Amino acid sequence: MASRRPLRWHIAVFLAPALLIYSALMIIPLFGTLTESLMNVTEAGERVFVGLGNFATLFGDALWSDAFWNALGNNTWFFVIHMLVQNPIGILLAAILSTPRLRMAAFYRTAIFIPTVLSFVIVGFVWKLILSPIWGIAPGMLDFIGLKSLFAPWLGKEQYALTTLALISVWQFIGIPMMLIYAALLSIPDEVIEAAEMDGITGASQFWKIKLPLILPSIGIISILTFVGNFNAFDLIYVAQGALAGPDYATDILGTFLYRTFFGFQLQLGDPHMGATIATAMFFIILTGVCVYLFLIQTRLRRYQF
Repeated sequence: MASRRPLRWHIAVFLAPALLIYSALMIIPLFGTLTESLMNVTEAGERVFVGLGNFATLFGDALWSDAFWNALGNNTWFFVIHMLVQNPIGILLAAILSTPRLRMAAFYRTAIFIPTVLSFVIVGFVWKLILSPIWGIAPGMLDFIGLKSLFAPWLGKEQYALTTLALISVWQFIGIPMMLIYAALLSIPDEVIEAAEMDGITGASQFWKIKLPLILPSIGIISILTFVGNFNAFDLIYVAQGALAGPDYATDILGTFLYRTFFGFQLQLGDPHMGATIATAMFFIILTGVCVYLFLIQTRLRRYQF
């Protein structure tokens, strides 16, 4: 008779504190938000179940739908800027800093990564000072190199404000993809690099033909982290442009739209049920993006297996 496997009770003991904390801070509030999105309050103050009524209002009522689609479009552009600027530059910096002969590589890595640990309040306030047309240093710096004609109040014009804030966010967080790709490049076995050099594959050709295919999983992880982070963004927009996300809602994203709806702002009263509806919509947008990414990864893995 086969011996019974021992009960590993100690695993549950060590996992229990983390599971309890995570459930209290994440799981329970998540289900609470989902529940609130299905409820509403009547004129008499009675709390009633309305099913998908709040979502019908969000997507069907012009007052709500226009603001929602504007915020979603701005959020999408905010994400696209990060994907097209932050991640490629982060990969390029990691490739340069992983060069064995580069001097002071540790200093450069630290200098690039430092903005990542700064507070959103500091970053937003400092960049507002830099870009101010009245007391900022940006006009003077451009004038010093003869390009003052290119200066504009970028945070005050609708066509520039969102892109400017996205680039500020790129500057702050470019250290994250750089460090993740740098770690992935260092994890490539030396035997692979030596074999490539014996075949005459060096320099940029070695990166494109050997290293890049090996770090594609890390690039995929960075992409999905960028997606989740950008569709949860709020702090920088709020600090730089306020809850109204001006000018004329040109920088309004889902996070600021949720904030104004849930907590209210100025003469607008807070609506927790519609706020929960917006939060639920954000949740499903992020969940859909992650699921699509995982589906594509699994499809790619199956293709290589067969």
